[in-house]
Amino acid sequence: MEELAVAKSNVALVTGANKGIGYEIAQQLGERGFHVFVGARNADAGAQAAASLRNGGASVEFIHLDVSDWASTQAAAKIVAAKTDHLDVLVNNAGVMEDKTGISELDDDTILRTLMTNTLGALRVTQAFLPLLLKSPRASVINMSSGLGQLSDMGDTYPAYSISKTALNAVTRQFAAALGDKGVTVNSVCPGWVKTDMGGSNAPRTVQQGADTVTWLATEAPRTLTGQFLRDRNVIAW
Repeated sequence: MEELAVAKSNVALVTGANKGIGYEIAQQLGERGFHVFVGARNADAGAQAAASLRNGGASVEFIHLDVSDWASTQAAAKIVAAKTDHLDVLVNNAGVMEDKTGISELDDDTILRTLMTNTLGALRVTQAFLPLLLKSPRASVINMSSGLGQLSDMGDTYPAYSISKTALNAVTRQFAAALGDKGVTVNSVCPGWVKTDMGGSNAPRTVQQGADTVTWLATEAPRTLTGQFLRDRNVIAW
Protein backbone atom coordinates (compact mmCIF):
# COMPACT_ATOMS: atom_id res chain seq x y z
CA MET A 1 0.00 0.00 0.00
CA GLU A 2 2.87 2.40 0.61
CA GLU A 3 3.80 2.77 -3.05
CA LEU A 4 0.16 3.15 -4.05
CA ALA A 5 -0.37 6.02 -1.62
CA VAL A 6 2.76 7.86 -2.74
CA ALA A 7 1.87 7.44 -6.39
CA LYS A 8 -1.48 9.16 -6.03
CA SER A 9 -1.53 12.84 -6.94
CA ASN A 10 -4.49 13.45 -4.63
CA VAL A 11 -4.42 12.14 -1.07
CA ALA A 12 -7.08 12.56 1.62
CA LEU A 13 -7.59 11.58 5.24
CA VAL A 14 -11.11 11.27 6.63
CA THR A 15 -11.51 10.73 10.37
CA GLY A 16 -14.43 8.72 11.67
CA ALA A 17 -14.74 7.17 8.22
CA ASN A 18 -15.85 3.68 9.20
CA LYS A 19 -19.55 4.53 8.88
CA GLY A 20 -22.14 7.20 8.12
CA ILE A 21 -21.16 10.48 6.51
CA GLY A 22 -17.45 9.78 6.94
CA TYR A 23 -17.72 6.54 4.99
CA GLU A 24 -19.68 8.30 2.25
CA ILE A 25 -17.09 11.11 2.05
CA ALA A 26 -14.33 8.52 1.68
CA GLN A 27 -16.33 6.81 -1.05
CA GLN A 28 -17.01 10.03 -2.95
CA LEU A 29 -13.38 11.12 -2.79
CA GLY A 30 -12.28 7.64 -3.87
CA GLU A 31 -14.58 7.87 -6.87
CA ARG A 32 -12.83 11.13 -7.79
CA GLY A 33 -9.41 9.54 -7.85
CA PHE A 34 -8.17 10.27 -4.34
CA HIS A 35 -6.18 7.81 -2.34
CA VAL A 36 -8.09 7.91 0.94
CA PHE A 37 -6.82 7.11 4.41
CA VAL A 38 -9.81 5.85 6.39
CA GLY A 39 -9.29 6.94 9.98
CA ALA A 40 -11.25 5.16 12.72
CA ARG A 41 -10.98 4.54 16.45
CA ASN A 42 -12.37 1.01 16.19
CA ALA A 43 -9.75 -1.01 14.35
CA ASP A 44 -12.06 -3.83 13.26
CA ALA A 45 -14.73 -1.44 11.96
CA GLY A 46 -12.14 0.70 10.21
CA ALA A 47 -10.49 -2.25 8.50
CA GLN A 48 -13.87 -3.59 7.38
CA ALA A 49 -14.88 -0.17 6.01
CA ALA A 50 -11.62 0.12 4.07
CA ALA A 51 -12.08 -3.37 2.64
CA SER A 52 -15.62 -2.54 1.57
CA LEU A 53 -14.49 0.66 -0.14
CA ARG A 54 -11.70 -1.19 -1.92
CA ASN A 55 -14.19 -3.78 -3.12
CA GLY A 56 -16.12 -0.90 -4.66
CA GLY A 57 -13.04 0.19 -6.59
CA ALA A 58 -11.71 2.96 -4.33
CA SER A 59 -8.04 3.33 -3.46
CA VAL A 60 -8.14 3.35 0.34
CA GLU A 61 -6.37 2.05 3.41
CA PHE A 62 -7.23 2.01 7.08
CA ILE A 63 -5.37 4.10 9.63
CA HIS A 64 -6.02 3.55 13.33
CA LEU A 65 -6.80 6.99 14.73
CA ASP A 66 -8.51 7.92 17.99
CA VAL A 67 -8.81 11.69 17.70
CA SER A 68 -9.41 12.04 21.45
CA ASP A 69 -5.96 10.56 22.15
CA TRP A 70 -2.95 12.74 21.31
CA ALA A 71 -0.56 9.77 21.22
CA SER A 72 -2.83 7.97 18.74
CA THR A 73 -3.03 11.09 16.60
CA GLN A 74 0.75 11.53 16.52
CA ALA A 75 1.27 7.85 15.71
CA ALA A 76 -1.22 8.06 12.82
CA ALA A 77 0.52 11.13 11.43
CA LYS A 78 3.86 9.29 11.44
CA ILE A 79 2.34 6.30 9.64
CA VAL A 80 0.75 8.47 6.95
CA ALA A 81 3.97 10.47 6.52
CA ALA A 82 5.80 7.19 5.85
CA LYS A 83 3.35 6.38 3.04
CA THR A 84 2.95 9.74 1.28
CA ASP A 85 4.88 12.97 0.97
CA HIS A 86 1.80 15.22 1.07
CA LEU A 87 -1.85 15.45 2.09
CA ASP A 88 -4.32 17.37 -0.06
CA VAL A 89 -7.49 17.03 2.00
CA LEU A 90 -8.10 16.55 5.71
CA VAL A 91 -11.71 15.96 6.75
CA ASN A 92 -12.20 16.19 10.51
CA ASN A 93 -15.40 14.18 10.62
CA ALA A 94 -15.07 12.10 13.80
CA GLY A 95 -17.54 13.16 16.44
CA VAL A 96 -19.70 12.06 19.37
CA MET A 97 -23.08 13.08 20.76
CA GLU A 98 -23.65 11.93 24.34
CA ASP A 99 -26.18 14.48 25.63
CA LYS A 100 -28.94 13.09 27.83
CA THR A 101 -29.91 16.26 29.71
CA GLY A 102 -30.38 19.98 29.19
CA ILE A 103 -27.78 22.62 29.98
CA SER A 104 -29.02 23.01 33.57
CA GLU A 105 -28.13 19.39 34.38
CA LEU A 106 -25.11 18.97 32.10
CA ASP A 107 -22.29 17.17 33.91
CA ASP A 108 -18.57 17.82 33.57
CA ASP A 109 -17.69 14.39 32.20
CA THR A 110 -20.13 14.59 29.29
CA ILE A 111 -19.03 17.99 28.10
CA LEU A 112 -15.34 17.22 28.57
CA ARG A 113 -15.58 13.96 26.58
CA THR A 114 -17.53 15.75 23.85
CA LEU A 115 -15.09 18.63 23.61
CA MET A 116 -12.14 16.24 23.63
CA THR A 117 -13.39 14.50 20.47
CA ASN A 118 -15.41 17.11 18.58
CA THR A 119 -13.24 20.16 19.19
CA LEU A 120 -9.81 19.34 20.57
CA GLY A 121 -9.67 16.22 18.41
CA ALA A 122 -10.05 18.21 15.21
CA LEU A 123 -7.55 20.81 16.42
CA ARG A 124 -4.93 18.18 17.27
CA VAL A 125 -5.39 16.22 14.04
CA THR A 126 -4.95 19.41 12.03
CA GLN A 127 -1.78 20.25 13.96
CA ALA A 128 -0.38 16.74 13.55
CA PHE A 129 -1.00 16.58 9.79
CA LEU A 130 -0.12 20.20 9.02
CA PRO A 131 3.41 19.39 7.78
CA LEU A 132 1.92 17.12 5.10
CA LEU A 133 -0.83 19.61 4.23
CA LEU A 134 1.74 22.35 3.69
CA LYS A 135 3.41 20.17 1.04
CA SER A 136 0.27 20.14 -1.08
CA PRO A 137 -0.24 22.81 -3.76
CA ARG A 138 -3.95 23.12 -2.83
CA ALA A 139 -4.60 21.72 0.61
CA SER A 140 -8.02 21.83 2.25
CA VAL A 141 -9.06 21.26 5.85
CA ILE A 142 -12.78 20.60 6.25
CA ASN A 143 -14.31 20.43 9.72
CA MET A 144 -17.63 18.65 10.12
CA SER A 145 -19.69 21.00 12.23
CA SER A 146 -23.44 21.30 12.77
CA GLY A 147 -26.26 23.79 12.63
CA LEU A 148 -26.70 23.01 16.33
CA GLY A 149 -23.51 25.00 16.84
CA GLN A 150 -24.82 28.14 15.16
CA LEU A 151 -24.87 31.00 17.67
CA SER A 152 -27.24 32.88 15.36
CA ASP A 153 -29.99 30.31 15.91
CA MET A 154 -29.12 28.22 18.97
CA GLY A 155 -31.73 26.54 21.13
CA ASP A 156 -31.40 24.62 24.38
CA THR A 157 -31.02 21.08 23.02
CA TYR A 158 -27.92 18.85 23.02
CA PRO A 159 -25.84 21.38 24.98
CA ALA A 160 -22.48 19.58 25.05
CA TYR A 161 -22.67 18.74 21.35
CA SER A 162 -23.82 22.24 20.41
CA ILE A 163 -21.10 23.93 22.44
CA SER A 164 -18.44 21.63 20.97
CA LYS A 165 -19.49 22.52 17.44
CA THR A 166 -19.51 26.25 18.19
CA ALA A 167 -15.97 25.83 19.51
CA LEU A 168 -15.04 23.80 16.42
CA ASN A 169 -16.17 26.71 14.26
CA ALA A 170 -13.76 28.91 16.22
CA VAL A 171 -11.00 26.40 15.48
CA THR A 172 -11.90 26.74 11.79
CA ARG A 173 -11.60 30.53 11.92
CA GLN A 174 -8.30 30.39 13.77
CA PHE A 175 -6.70 27.96 11.32
CA ALA A 176 -8.12 29.82 8.31
CA ALA A 177 -6.46 33.00 9.54
CA ALA A 178 -3.19 31.27 10.38
CA LEU A 179 -2.95 29.41 7.07
CA GLY A 180 -4.45 31.96 4.72
CA ASP A 181 -1.08 32.95 3.27
CA LYS A 182 0.11 29.35 3.02
CA GLY A 183 -2.36 28.13 0.42
CA VAL A 184 -4.45 26.04 2.82
CA THR A 185 -8.22 26.59 2.92
CA VAL A 186 -10.10 25.80 6.13
CA ASN A 187 -13.89 25.63 6.36
CA SER A 188 -16.70 24.24 8.50
CA VAL A 189 -19.60 22.28 7.04
CA CYS A 190 -23.08 21.59 8.36
CA PRO A 191 -24.33 18.39 6.66
CA GLY A 192 -27.91 18.91 7.81
CA TRP A 193 -29.97 16.30 9.61
CA VAL A 194 -28.77 13.06 8.04
CA LYS A 195 -29.87 9.44 8.42
CA THR A 196 -26.94 7.98 10.38
CA ASP A 197 -26.48 6.25 13.73
CA MET A 198 -26.24 9.73 15.25
CA GLY A 199 -28.98 11.38 13.20
CA GLY A 200 -31.48 8.56 13.53
CA SER A 201 -33.95 7.01 11.11
CA ASN A 202 -36.29 10.03 11.04
CA ALA A 203 -33.67 12.33 9.52
CA PRO A 204 -34.77 13.68 6.11
CA ARG A 205 -31.36 13.76 4.40
CA THR A 206 -29.23 10.99 2.93
CA VAL A 207 -25.54 10.48 3.62
CA GLN A 208 -24.93 11.43 -0.03
CA GLN A 209 -26.52 14.82 0.59
CA GLY A 210 -24.62 15.25 3.84
CA ALA A 211 -21.28 14.50 2.20
CA ASP A 212 -21.78 16.59 -0.94
CA THR A 213 -20.49 19.95 0.33
CA VAL A 214 -17.39 18.32 1.81
CA THR A 215 -16.56 16.65 -1.50
CA TRP A 216 -17.21 19.92 -3.35
CA LEU A 217 -14.87 21.83 -1.05
CA ALA A 218 -12.22 19.14 -1.55
CA THR A 219 -12.44 19.16 -5.34
CA GLU A 220 -14.22 22.05 -7.05
CA ALA A 221 -14.76 24.99 -4.69
CA PRO A 222 -12.89 28.24 -5.40
CA ARG A 223 -9.65 28.57 -3.48
CA THR A 224 -10.75 31.98 -2.23
CA LEU A 225 -13.42 30.26 -0.12
CA THR A 226 -11.90 29.87 3.34
CA GLY A 227 -12.82 30.59 6.94
CA GLN A 228 -16.51 30.03 6.25
CA PHE A 229 -19.43 27.91 7.49
CA LEU A 230 -21.33 26.14 4.70
CA ARG A 231 -24.42 24.05 4.09
CA ASP A 232 -25.40 22.75 0.63
CA ARG A 233 -22.45 24.65 -0.91
CA ASN A 234 -23.71 27.98 0.45
CA VAL A 235 -22.21 30.13 3.21
CA ILE A 236 -24.40 30.26 6.33
CA ALA A 237 -24.30 32.35 9.50
CA TRP A 238 -22.09 31.38 12.41
